[in-house]
Amino acid sequence: MKKTLLGTTALVAVGLLAGPALASDPLKVTVGGNVVTGFYVVDADDIGGTSFQDTKVAVVARNIDIKAEGTLDNGLVAGVDAKLMLGSDWNTVDNGDATFRQLFGYLEGGFGRLEIGGTDGAAYKMHYTSPWFVPGNGVDSPNILNLPATAVTTTGLRMSTFSLLATDSNKVSYFTPRLAGFQLGVSFTPEASQKNPYANGLALVSTTVGDPSDVFEVALNYAGTFGGVDLGLDGFYTSADAVAASTDPEEYGFGANVGFAGFTLGGAYYKGSDITGSFTPLATSDQKVWTGGLKYATGPWTVGVAYINSENETAGVTNKGDTWQLGGGYNLGSGVDIGLDLQKSTIDPAAGGSYDSQSAGIVLAIAF
Repeated sequence: MKKTLLGTTALVAVGLLAGPALASDPLKVTVGGNVVTGFYVVDADDIGGTSFQDTKVAVVARNIDIKAEGTLDNGLVAGVDAKLMLGSDWNTVDNGDATFRQLFGYLEGGFGRLEIGGTDGAAYKMHYTSPWFVPGNGVDSPNILNLPATAVTTTGLRMSTFSLLATDSNKVSYFTPRLAGFQLGVSFTPEASQKNPYANGLALVSTTVGDPSDVFEVALNYAGTFGGVDLGLDGFYTSADAVAASTDPEEYGFGANVGFAGFTLGGAYYKGSDITGSFTPLATSDQKVWTGGLKYATGPWTVGVAYINSENETAGVTNKGDTWQLGGGYNLGSGVDIGLDLQKSTIDPAAGGSYDSQSAGIVLAIAF
């Protein structure tokens, strides 16, 4: 009861501070979310005498989505989008705590769309890549990747063609109306190291740190249909400053999707300069990633195959890695999907040797 009274008091206070109400109806609030779970049998090589688990239970994409949206009397659509991410492990020190991964407001109308707050930028949101066919998982920015963690961290390999330099950081973005299939988007992030909701406007952040700042994104994509063939294309460019690192990180990439009669063929390419695999500035690091895949969907069924190749060059030393994925899914109804996920990954470190991992898993994805 005490919590209820406190919450009600807070809502009343917000209402009083907001000023006089307009004639428009209140924004409509909806609550949803998604959880992706999986059980995998894994066969991974030992690394330096260290062996790795042969079975794995994954619980990922643990999000609660809270949205408020409504149409104002002047025709503008206004809203708030909040994504609450649940803790990763209830048996560790985080105790399953939940934090806002994204929180932003937006206005949309004939002028286009304006977003302000913690969310992904234009380069991320407008990107096309290889299709996902396993429920809740794919090779490009995977939710579940069954590789030894040390094999990825020590090589600095990135498994994504998306612009991730300022993802979820507080930013301002503008998207033009779509004209003849084309849309332009731009974003500006003053401080990319400050992930939402910590950069909440209560204080200024030092500009002497080495993290990315003044991140600028521009993206252009196209979506259209010709004689039953769906076509999607995009290209993006991202630049940033990094004071202490004495370097200027840059990203660019492009992607494409072609769909016809249930088939979707897609792929993408990414190039990052002066950025490490952990998305921090480093003058001697360059990243190259490309991916391709094909899926087929009919009724509740989806099947496909996809591949991603990653290369990281740091101080003249090159590490390489790739992942194949084969599988599919079946929609049981009401946002519930079950699928089969087969993965084969290889990492080739510059120091020599090769790390291989094969896995097979059953995935259950639930959206509500």
